[in-house]
Amino acid sequence: MNYNNPYNNYYQQRPSFNLWQNIKQFFQSKSWLSRLIAINIIVWLAVVALKYVIAWLFMATGNEMQMYVMKFLALPAYLPNLLVKPWTLISYMFLHFDFMHILFNMLWLYWFGKIFLEFLSDRQLVSVYFWGGLASAALYIAAFNLFPVFQQNLEISYLLGASGAVMAIVAATAFYVPNYRLNLLFIGPVKLIYFALIYFAIDFLTIPNGNAGGNLAHIGGAIWGIVYAFQLKNGRAWIHVIEQKIKNIFTRKPKIRIKQKTNKGTEQAAQMNDAEYNKAKKREQEAIDKILDKISQHGYDALSKEEKEQLFKAK
Repeated sequence: MNYNNPYNNYYQQRPSFNLWQNIKQFFQSKSWLSRLIAINIIVWLAVVALKYVIAWLFMATGNEMQMYVMKFLALPAYLPNLLVKPWTLISYMFLHFDFMHILFNMLWLYWFGKIFLEFLSDRQLVSVYFWGGLASAALYIAAFNLFPVFQQNLEISYLLGASGAVMAIVAATAFYVPNYRLNLLFIGPVKLIYFALIYFAIDFLTIPNGNAGGNLAHIGGAIWGIVYAFQLKNGRAWIHVIEQKIKNIFTRKPKIRIKQKTNKGTEQAAQMNDAEYNKAKKREQEAIDKILDKISQHGYDALSKEEKEQLFKAK
């Protein structure tokens, strides 16, 4: 006797969840969200390789190699160091110290990047990431050089990590769609704007007690995200106008060539001056007159192939 268990049909019809397949599809999408996460992961793996493999080859300790790489790519607060390492304004926002550091930053980037892309474009996402990272760097450098509390450690202070750039995406999304709801574990649905404001307040209030440089970077990114969101709500963001002007500087404008349909004589006239053109026309007319005389004396069949072609072109 066959017994049809309805639960068997449920599990057969239920779509299977394949984590590896989902990750593969995400990176194959080639969106800027997946590219930003991929760049961060590749840089972290390269640092790990330097720490364990290259350090062994050169008989150095892993920590020594890691610190060398960090100082080369991390953002220094001390302005004389920054002047000789300007690339760190970009490289620092892709640099992470350990696995947990990159894990949480990439999870936040993925979660809020997906929400961001529900309402805004791929190009806007990468724009907010980079400019938010630069805003984070600016506030961090300014604070460490202006406030006396940081002076003692100014020359040895460095900033690294994507958290400031990610915070810009979080804040831009929260202030652009403030009523978007997050379902938080043990709490339930919470408006995105409240979540962002609470996180912003925690960063600000824990500056004296926690990671001051990291907190300042978060605040700098958040400020940029808020400014960007209000620009979009009031029209076009002025930063995109600047980006377009920068792009135009480095983009070659193709030369537009207009080809007009003209007869052979007109094309020749465009390449010659008046005297040369008149001489050419006179020689051409003399040749045609000779052909016409030959026709009148001996008939059309007496013309050579070249003479017939010349007469035909002159019509």
